[in-house]
Amino acid sequence: MIEDNIINKEENERTVLVGLVTQKQSESKVNEYLDELDFLARTAGAEPEKRFIQKLDFPNPRTYVGTGKLEEIRKYVEDNDIGLVIFDDDLSSKQVLNIEKELKAKILDRTSLILDIFAKRAQTATARTQVELAQYQYLLPRLTRMWTHLERQRGGIGMRGPGETQIETDRRIILDKISRLKEELKDIDKQKSMQRKNRGKMTRVALVGYTNVGKSTLMNLLSKSEVFAENKLFATLDTTVRKVTIDNLPFLLTDTVGFIRKLPTHLVESFKSTLDEVRDADLLLHVVDVSHPQFEEQIEVVEKTLNEVCGAACKPVILVFNKIDAFTFKPKDPDDLTPATKENMSLEDFKKTWMAKMNNNCVFISAKEKTNIDQLKEILYRKAKEIHVERFPYNDFLFQKYDEEE
Repeated sequence: MIEDNIINKEENERTVLVGLVTQKQSESKVNEYLDELDFLARTAGAEPEKRFIQKLDFPNPRTYVGTGKLEEIRKYVEDNDIGLVIFDDDLSSKQVLNIEKELKAKILDRTSLILDIFAKRAQTATARTQVELAQYQYLLPRLTRMWTHLERQRGGIGMRGPGETQIETDRRIILDKISRLKEELKDIDKQKSMQRKNRGKMTRVALVGYTNVGKSTLMNLLSKSEVFAENKLFATLDTTVRKVTIDNLPFLLTDTVGFIRKLPTHLVESFKSTLDEVRDADLLLHVVDVSHPQFEEQIEVVEKTLNEVCGAACKPVILVFNKIDAFTFKPKDPDDLTPATKENMSLEDFKKTWMAKMNNNCVFISAKEKTNIDQLKEILYRKAKEIHVERFPYNDFLFQKYDEEE
């Protein structure tokens, strides 16, 4: 890794969060993003204490927020001994330096915070290489003189070209490191590709979805394994593959890294070898947290990312609405004549809507409470069998015989 994790993990670091209401982001949307940023911060080991929100047409190119708001943040940071300030959007190196100078505190943006979590979560050599590549790609356009320590990693003497400045030297060093890491990942991709070929022609099912929707919990339930799962963002970075058998049908089930809003494409692309499992899958189980107020937007984020990175638009999908045990809604007052919103819809209303939209290729479950898991297995068995019979037509009579016996 480039350096030790940015946030001190020994004790929760007190922090404040900063967001902007702009022409493209309403106040309610900013609060949603800050809720997510709060969860990210807590996942990384920080303790958010206060939020600062400002309305601007566009971010201040020097300090992200305006001068008055920056002074308000500075006073709070100084009075409350805050050591960390986290901004909800990406900051340029110029903005970071200017803000640090004013606040006298450590400054992070959303991407650097996510990278810190990734660095903490990476367990295997593959994940560590992917995270390091993402870190250097994030660092490259933000080079300032604060990164001159990189020269010592290269050897320094004799390595600098004629007339190069220190920043140019650092940029060349980082480009070399990015090139080396990409070559390492190419070798990893080849190894992973061979592993996938060695699995034969078994039906492959991939769990995909937003981060923290319960993919790993569902993986454990279906495969009777012990994949790491907890109520934190990005609990899974490494791909896990398990053989699962439902009735007489075996298939491979893969758990993958979750997605999140405002996730830079280059960061996702660093996990290409992980997402290759999705590209090679025959069927996708798209897990959704139906209790989340913005679950429909989360579905769009996952679909858009998968289509851009994996070209997964044409793959068959089963929508798995998880966490029905946590679903809540506000019944509409009979005297309220305003149009109903999704907050007024009951779970049964949602079921009817989405069952029709997905042509019955969706199911509502609680992996935690093990509710409707048999129904999920029935749908999964039906779809996986269709794929298997198409691949091995001569096995169809075996399924017919088995189904008759059942």
